[in-house]
Amino acid sequence: MVTPTSTEALPGPVGTRRATFQCLAAAYPFHQPRSITLSAHDASSARLALRWLKERTSHITDQLDAPHAQPGRHWLTDETEHERALTYLTTGTAYQLTLSDEHTRYVLVTYPPGPAT
Repeated sequence: MVTPTSTEALPGPVGTRRATFQCLAAAYPFHQPRSITLSAHDASSARLALRWLKERTSHITDQLDAPHAQPGRHWLTDETEHERALTYLTTGTAYQLTLSDEHTRYVLVTYPPGPAT
């Protein structure tokens, strides 16, 4: 079982709006109609969003059985893929990582900030 956590970014100075990267981890149990939010976070930069993604991937893989944890552990050591994720985020594209076991699919996603409104 994966344990949920929640973290929040500290607010910026009053009267300013900082662009934030949305980070979300969710579990999608097979044969159930709803997802379970495991973690949500706002990161102030692409690098911090990637750091959050690495931390949550580590937390999830630590709780999976070894065969199911292997893809997440491989991703955690894949520097080329980390650079690709960072490039996606800095160029305005979301990045998603999906892990699974025999009962649940785990989706971790980071979204870059949208256009200013």
